[in-house]
Amino acid sequence: MHAFGAKPIKIAKNYVSFVDPAIDDRDTKKQIQGSLNNNINSPDDAKVLKVQAPLSHLPEVQFYPHANPVGQPYNIPQAVNRKSGHQYDWGVFNRGNGEAAGFGPVGRYGVAPWAEDWSDLRNKKQSSDPFDYLKYRPLNHSGSIWISFSGETRFRNWFESKPQLGFQKISNSGRFTIRNLYGADLHVGDHLRFFAQLINADASGWNTYGYDSTYRKNLDLQQAFAEIRGNVLGAKAGFIVGRQQFLDAPSYMLYNRETPNVPLSWNGFRGYAFWSRIRVDGWYFVGTNINKDGIFQDAMDYATRLYGFNTTWAPPDFSFLGQKGVSFLDAFYIGYQLTGKSSAIAAPKGSSQGTSTRNNFGIRWHGTAGPIEFSVGAIWQGGVFHYAETNQTRNISAYAINSIVGYRFPKNPLHIFAGIQTDIYSGGNASRTSGTIGTYTTPFNPQTNYLDTTTYIAPSNLISVAPLVRLTPLKSVSLQLKVPLFWRNNTNDPIYRSSGIYSFAGHFDGKFVGTAPQAALVWQINPHFSWTQYISRFVTSRALTEAGASSGTYYQSNFVFRF
Repeated sequence: MHAFGAKPIKIAKNYVSFVDPAIDDRDTKKQIQGSLNNNINSPDDAKVLKVQAPLSHLPEVQFYPHANPVGQPYNIPQAVNRKSGHQYDWGVFNRGNGEAAGFGPVGRYGVAPWAEDWSDLRNKKQSSDPFDYLKYRPLNHSGSIWISFSGETRFRNWFESKPQLGFQKISNSGRFTIRNLYGADLHVGDHLRFFAQLINADASGWNTYGYDSTYRKNLDLQQAFAEIRGNVLGAKAGFIVGRQQFLDAPSYMLYNRETPNVPLSWNGFRGYAFWSRIRVDGWYFVGTNINKDGIFQDAMDYATRLYGFNTTWAPPDFSFLGQKGVSFLDAFYIGYQLTGKSSAIAAPKGSSQGTSTRNNFGIRWHGTAGPIEFSVGAIWQGGVFHYAETNQTRNISAYAINSIVGYRFPKNPLHIFAGIQTDIYSGGNASRTSGTIGTYTTPFNPQTNYLDTTTYIAPSNLISVAPLVRLTPLKSVSLQLKVPLFWRNNTNDPIYRSSGIYSFAGHFDGKFVGTAPQAALVWQINPHFSWTQYISRFVTSRALTEAGASSGTYYQSNFVFRF
C-alpha cells in the first residue's frame, strides 16, 4: 500500500525504515523498525520497501478506524498496521484497516473489541499506556492464561430542526444518549477463549422521538461466546458459538447499528479459515430480542435470522502508476428471515406486513491501485414475501450497485483524499398487490455515515451520487466534506426512511428527492478520548417540499472514552 511520499532511508537485513517528508521534524526522527519476519507476510509485501509510510506508528485518527469504503484519513501500510495496531495475524488480510479479515476494522481498537490482540504486552517492554495494565493480565506464571478488559462510554447528542424531513411533526428536537459497553476476553492457551460484554444505556432530551429498546437498557448481556482456534488443513481456523457481533459483510449492507445505543448482536455459530490468500467464513444466527424490560432479559429472536457464507480472495499484488496495488475480491451469499415491521413492503395505502425471506448473492472488489482507492460491489436480492393477513405470496427480485473511487494525493500536507460515491438501490411499484416485488431492503443497519449521516434516507428505491473530500491536516484531526444528491429510482415507489416509508400530506410524483451537504470532524484527543461531530443541511427538492416535506438542519456530537 502507498502513503505519502516517504523515502526508504535504511535497508538492513531484517529491518526497514521510512521517513515521511510531509510530517514535522520531530516525527521525521521516528523511524519504522518492523521485522520482516513478523510484518511482511509474502515476497510481495517486501515491496513495502518502495512504499511511503506516513508515520512510525498509527496516526491518532486511525486508533479507531471506521469501515471502508469511506476514505480513511490515512492509507496505512501493512507493516505499520501490524506493528502499531492490535489486529490478530491474518496475513495479507490485515492490510488497510484489517476489515478484510471479516472481523470489522481494527486499529489500536476495533469495532468488535474481541478482534483486538493484546498478547504483545506479555513483553512488559511493549507497555506504554496506563490502561495497558487492563489490556493484558496474566493469570498463570507462563502467561498462557490471560484476560483482557475493554470498555467504552459514549455521550451522544443531536439537534434536528425538522426531524426526518418534517415527518415527525416536531421542530427543534434535542436528544441526548449515553451508553456503557464493558467486556472481558479470557484466553486459555492458544486455542480457547471466552468473551463477555455488558451493556447499559439511557436516553433523554426535549421534543424527542424514536426512543425504544435500542436506546434504553438497564443492564444486559450484549455478547457472550466461546471460541476454539487451531490449524486445520493448513489454515488458521476457528469456531465461535454464542452471542456475538457479526461484521463480515459490506458495511453498506450490514453493520453494527451505530446510531442507537444498543449495537446489533446475533446468537448462533460461525466458522472461519484463513489460508495465505484466501479465506472462507460461514454462519447461522438468530436475532436478539431486546424489547423486554428489566435486567438480563435479552433473549433469542427466532423470527429474525441471518445465515450465509463468504469467500475472500486476495489476488496477486500489482503495480499501477509506478506504485503498489493490492485488492480483495469478496463473493458471498447472505440470507435474511424477517417478520413484522422489518419485513413490511409498500402498499397502495401505506404498507403491508408479513414474513419475508431474502437471499442476497453479491460480489465486491476493493483495494488500492497506486494512489487510487476503490470499492465496487453488486448484490442481487431474491426471495419471497408472505402477507400476514392472507396466504398470498409474492416473489422478490431486487438489486443494489455500490461504488466509490477516489484519489489520495501524494506528498500533500493535508493528506487529501478526493472521490465520488455512487449507489443504486432498486425500487418497485407500491400500487401493485401481486407480482414480483422489486424494492431492495437492508434491514440490519448499514454503516450510518456511508449513505447519509442524517439517516433520513434509507437504501431502498434510491439513486445517490456523492462527491467527497477528506482532509487530515494533523495526525489527530480529520475532516470529511460530502455532498450526496438523491433521486428515487422508481417514481411508482415511495421514499424510504430508516424505519419505514415516508407519507406526506401531498402527493410527491417527482424523481429528485434533494441534497444533504454534510461535514464530519474527527478529533482523537488522546488514545482514549475522541470527539466526533457531524453537521448536515438536508435540502428537499421543490416537488418534495410542495408535497409537505421540510428542509432541516442536523447536528450530532459524540464524545467517547475507550480502552
